[in-house]
Amino acid sequence: MAVYVVKPGDSLYSIAAAYGVTPERIAADNMIADPSKLVNGQSLYIAQGQRVYTVRPGDTVYSLARRFGVTQQQILAANPQIGANAVIRQGDRLIIPAPQQRLGTIEVNGYIFPGSKVDVVTAALPSLTYLSIFSYEARADGSLNSINDEEWITLARKNHVAPMMVVTNIREGGHFNSDLTRQIFADPQVQKNLINNILTTLQQKNYYAVNIDFEYIFPSDRQNYNRFITELTAALHPQGYQVFVALAPKLSATQAGVLYEAHDYAFQGRAADRVILMTYEWGYLAGPPQAVAPLDQVRKVLNYAVTVIPREKILLGVPNYGYDWTLPYVKGTLATTFSNIEAVNRAQRNHAEIQYDSAAQSPYYTYYDADKKQHIAWFEDARSVTAKYLLVNEYGLAGVSFWTAERPFPQNYLILNTMFTVKKVV
Repeated sequence: MAVYVVKPGDSLYSIAAAYGVTPERIAADNMIADPSKLVNGQSLYIAQGQRVYTVRPGDTVYSLARRFGVTQQQILAANPQIGANAVIRQGDRLIIPAPQQRLGTIEVNGYIFPGSKVDVVTAALPSLTYLSIFSYEARADGSLNSINDEEWITLARKNHVAPMMVVTNIREGGHFNSDLTRQIFADPQVQKNLINNILTTLQQKNYYAVNIDFEYIFPSDRQNYNRFITELTAALHPQGYQVFVALAPKLSATQAGVLYEAHDYAFQGRAADRVILMTYEWGYLAGPPQAVAPLDQVRKVLNYAVTVIPREKILLGVPNYGYDWTLPYVKGTLATTFSNIEAVNRAQRNHAEIQYDSAAQSPYYTYYDADKKQHIAWFEDARSVTAKYLLVNEYGLAGVSFWTAERPFPQNYLILNTMFTVKKVV
């Protein structure tokens, strides 16, 4: 593959001609509704297999190698008529070999909600190992609420994707709740009830595994949470079910804060079958503007995580969304969230040029709305997800986990499947 960044004067047709593909293919792969409205700074996924390319003015073997993501030696080997001096001329027809092979096989999890759009999720299923349906909410007596998940489970299994039950400490009608987990952990019978209800649901609904996403646990309940995961795995493993846990993005074992302290990386990494690192939300809905998942910060989390969690158990969290903040930022105000496709469309409508932060490895842009208010938007694109997938390969991780798979982002899945083979377990 190639990732191309749109420059002033580019058109879909000139880009397609430069890469020897059709404009229609680029438009479809990148979900471009109007090919005449490209955005300066927009990144495009360009599909590349072996192809025949007609040399254009200014082309060299070196420039073609860089453009198509292959080496000069590969081009010379595929075209022995070029000769040792590597001189090519306008009008020459060259074979451009396919880029390098995939980096390996990984596992891919995608979260969805019961109300997600079927067509969007269906498009993502070939690229998923697991489909996590969010969420069953634990109650103070150990019971669970009910959700409409049967059709999703059937659809997942039909597409060889393992459906995963998600259990949270979200209080019904509210948010993640520290007091709720304290109530559950305080009573052994309640914990037993909860574990039994999880097991019953797994069996009755034909789930593959359970994903425990308990957040904002009181720091003093750290050992109680560890004990709960121990008892849960002891009950589920003999029945053939795996246990996944979602953990906050910690930089060290001693990181302070109610979001972090009860998430014991070392213990959970030993006890659980997989660990999902929630490496996103540096830039968040109620916070000041910044990249949602800046690569330099994600790397810091991994540098700590791999010292205490087996690498082959880690799924790296990847956000599939962006935020738009009104400037100047005022504490207490909320950003708006949107898909990565809408992020580009919004930039086009507001005549914004997309920039790229090299440290965060994330795209952003600023613009003024109809009321003359300035905005800044951070989101994900082909460059930023490629950088995250390279981390998976660099650190030897099990794979990635998307929050969420309910928004369209076709170039993401194309890049994923170009770089890796997605493992299927059902």
